[in-house]
Amino acid sequence: MADPFISLTHKQAIEKADTLIEALGWIRKFRDTTTVIKLGGSILEHPDALRHLLLDIVFMTTLGMRVIVVHGGGKAISRAMDAAGISPKFVQGRRYTDAATLEIVEKVLATELNHELVANIEEFGGRAMSLNFLSTNVLFGEPLTLHDDNGNAIDLGRVGEVTEVDRLTIDNLSYAGQVPVIPSMAMGDDGEKLNINADTAATAVAAAVHAEKLVILSDIPGVLKDMKSPESLIHSLTASNARELIRSGTIAGGMIPKIEGCLSTLDQGVKKIHIIDGRLRHSLLLEIYTTSGVGTELVADSVTDPNHHPEEIPAG
Repeated sequence: MADPFISLTHKQAIEKADTLIEALGWIRKFRDTTTVIKLGGSILEHPDALRHLLLDIVFMTTLGMRVIVVHGGGKAISRAMDAAGISPKFVQGRRYTDAATLEIVEKVLATELNHELVANIEEFGGRAMSLNFLSTNVLFGEPLTLHDDNGNAIDLGRVGEVTEVDRLTIDNLSYAGQVPVIPSMAMGDDGEKLNINADTAATAVAAAVHAEKLVILSDIPGVLKDMKSPESLIHSLTASNARELIRSGTIAGGMIPKIEGCLSTLDQGVKKIHIIDGRLRHSLLLEIYTTSGVGTELVADSVTDPNHHPEEIPAG
């Protein structure tokens, strides 16, 4: 039987309803699971994109998903250092962190940005909690040791790596329906604070809470076969596929440590990792609640079908 005459407005409404029906299977699958979302400093520089991402997070928690946010804030930190007359110094991609730099990192990242993100989530109708040095710190670490080509230790100042995550505090908030918002800083064994790479912090949290997913929001669409062509996006990769792309040079430059961190996280039990462009409106919802997705999904080799969202879930 042919559809009765309907207006354009009704057609658009029906399309929205169809989209909700498509999402129903994914909503059921991911209810009561945990997703860790890493917000990069580059995304924090796009207010409109950030607003939609935080709305997505509120939507996800409303649908029963437990969401944890781990964030950086590199560009804001650089601006604050510039205003203070301190020239940033980077060593092997890490910000050299002396006492003056550490003070700025804590003020900008662990306090101002952290509290702003929580306030915005609550403004959009969600519930969130800052987990920083002023409330409850949940990341603990030790100074990071890197070596130069000659094997000599490199001085990075107060740059660290995560050795322990207070999972109980994070879980208690998540199970109570709140979004824990965690800055990428840690407390060292010596009682001194440490500046942590945000990707490293997010992967440590995802592994500690046995997250279903880790979503890395960046200003790139995912893994590309050709860095100049967004159309060359690789939608899904197994761990072995990703290692081969690193060996072949397809994955190069700054993407190598990002992907290697993802592979390490898969080895620790996190089921899937998504790399998506956070500047795309509602990219989180499109990646998680649609069949096609919008970024690159990394899965362990034990997943037999590497197609994006391999489990076809009936909507009804």
